[in-house]
Amino acid sequence: MLTHPTHERLIALRLSGMAKAFEEQRRSPDLGALSFEERIELLVDREAAARDTKRLTTRLKFAALRQSACVEDVDLRTPRGIDRAVFARLVAGDWIGRHENLLVTGGLGKSWLACALGHKACRDNRSVLYHRVPRLFEALAWRVATDAMAACSRRSGAFSSFILDDWGLSILSAAERRDLLEILDDRHGRAFTIVTSQVPVAHWHDVIGDPTLGDAILDRLIHNAHRLQLTGESMRKHNARARPLDL
Repeated sequence: MLTHPTHERLIALRLSGMAKAFEEQRRSPDLGALSFEERIELLVDREAAARDTKRLTTRLKFAALRQSACVEDVDLRTPRGIDRAVFARLVAGDWIGRHENLLVTGGLGKSWLACALGHKACRDNRSVLYHRVPRLFEALAWRVATDAMAACSRRSGAFSSFILDDWGLSILSAAERRDLLEILDDRHGRAFTIVTSQVPVAHWHDVIGDPTLGDAILDRLIHNAHRLQLTGESMRKHNARARPLDL
């Protein structure tokens, strides 16, 4: 069968979703009972859905979430300190619109939960950027020029969600403290940040390693933040026991 010229023009106009729906209508005799307006509505709906899917795919690609997680798969039956009502409010995302932060501490499933909330933010048409804190500082160490650091800071501030995973594994150097303060200052009051850490928030001052910059960093990070303290062991330890080595 020859390709219909209308189908070709839809493809040329980059209306791929509408083109697929058009071909389906041509092959379906049941759609003859629909009115002209109803058939046009089906074409437009398919194009809108295709574009939404494409935008979501792009957002997830740039987010580079460490784990493939979504909020629907969060197991609230496992006893790890997640209150159902609190989690429902986090999923709803009103706190995101208010540019508030989220601090997730403890041992069981912190990174997975942060990625699940990041995935939900992408689905809600928000831009997300994930970084493990050690890798972030390694990347910033290469940007020694002021303009390069400023560009990186602006890029971090442009994302509505910034996930900082594995915070507090080591005491920050002087350069790391300055870089972190610049990033958080650009985001303060404009976007939200999710931080995961095994270190309790009360000891974050010690991790920063400088009283003055510590006050400035934590002022921008914790004073407008929700806190989620998870209980239980690390998920890696839990999974390791669940999968014993072959003899």
